[in-house]
Amino acid sequence: MDLLERQKDFFYSGVTRPYQYRKRALTLLKGTIKNNESKIMKALQRDLNKSDFEAFTTEIGLVYTEIDFVLKHLKKWMKPKRVKTPMTHVGSVSRIYPDPFGVALIISPWNYPFQLAMTPLVGAIAGGNTAVIKPSELTPTVSKLIKEIIDQTFIEDYIAVELGGVETSQKLLDQAFDYIFFTGSVPVGKIVMEKASQNLTPITLELGGKSPVIVHDDASLKLAAKRIAWGKFTNAGQTCVAPDYLFVQENVKEQFLTYLKEAIIHLYGERPLDNPDYGKIVSDKHFQRLVGYLNNGEVCYGGTVDEEKHKIEPTILTDVDRHQAIMHEEIFGPILPVLTYSHLDEAIDYIRRQPKPLSFYLFSETAHIQNTVLEQISFGGGCINDTLYHLGSPHLPFGGIGESGIGSYRGKFSFETFTHQKSVLKQSSRLDLPFRYPNKKNRMKWARRVMK
Repeated sequence: MDLLERQKDFFYSGVTRPYQYRKRALTLLKGTIKNNESKIMKALQRDLNKSDFEAFTTEIGLVYTEIDFVLKHLKKWMKPKRVKTPMTHVGSVSRIYPDPFGVALIISPWNYPFQLAMTPLVGAIAGGNTAVIKPSELTPTVSKLIKEIIDQTFIEDYIAVELGGVETSQKLLDQAFDYIFFTGSVPVGKIVMEKASQNLTPITLELGGKSPVIVHDDASLKLAAKRIAWGKFTNAGQTCVAPDYLFVQENVKEQFLTYLKEAIIHLYGERPLDNPDYGKIVSDKHFQRLVGYLNNGEVCYGGTVDEEKHKIEPTILTDVDRHQAIMHEEIFGPILPVLTYSHLDEAIDYIRRQPKPLSFYLFSETAHIQNTVLEQISFGGGCINDTLYHLGSPHLPFGGIGESGIGSYRGKFSFETFTHQKSVLKQSSRLDLPFRYPNKKNRMKWARRVMK
């Protein structure tokens, strides 16, 4: 019997449904992660050169926060919700039951390989499902450790990890899972969606795209520069919600660029390539792709690369031709194109003509500017006067729109993603409204009275 069939049998046994089972599973998962925390940090350092601080704050700590939040609220979320019943249904009671889908397939990416495998898993467990995780082959140390952690914690019939490359993903996608949760690139997301359509499998796609930033002239420029540098160059820019390109109002461009350079030096030093805590590019293929972007504009700062270490300095590009590849492909690296605008409408118009971004960031201190931009630009989520921080709140749904994704998760939204809202009407046997039957006289009159 293959893994999918065994997990389906385990799910249909009903073991995963009770609150106590889900609570125990989440508690065990957190305990095993804590016991392996130093190993996780070492694995992230090996695959992506993440510092212990970055590994904890952007990967491990976020999983702890997610588990704690879910455990605090799960019992309440699981309760059937009673809703109103119309006059036409007098005598009946209506409820919505959060019903687990069954066996979930979680395909996770390489840029935050631990967190983006575990956070969806928390939602799948909370929802009462079983799950198969397919981590990325580009971060082999972390992927192997994820399998070790899951194998230490759960039986394979409940939670399993499948290692391998593209062939493994294709093999899994050919099977009839009950739910698919994919995090990765837009091109691969389209393939996953096509595969899911063959079995009409419900799906969440957490993709990416080009997340823009607008810096208006009323912004706190020095703080904006610091927060943009942090958001852009964390994990060497390999973050799906990292600022991808920046619009700065032309009358403050030079001042802002000065602050941005100062911020990079402050955060990473005069020689970032020698900074042991500065991240590396995950593979040679991605490194060479990013190097090719360096001639898509004028290097205003940075631009130095280390091919042996797969490192690229935090780089600012100006005088960027909007027809170049860097303005049409997700950068996913430490290169930031800077464009200018005279009037806000110019920046808004450009952004609206592009695919809807996963994230958007605005730096402005004026309420009407903030409201104007929020009303006129469609995006998955974002921040005003900050970058990335919306990602860390379990109270906010995280997800894209259009080409940047389908569906959302985090906190309660993860629970809702991994459950079907099953509608149930419980009818009384003591009362039977006669007008609904075809042999009732004057049934049209009665129907008009209650359905007007």
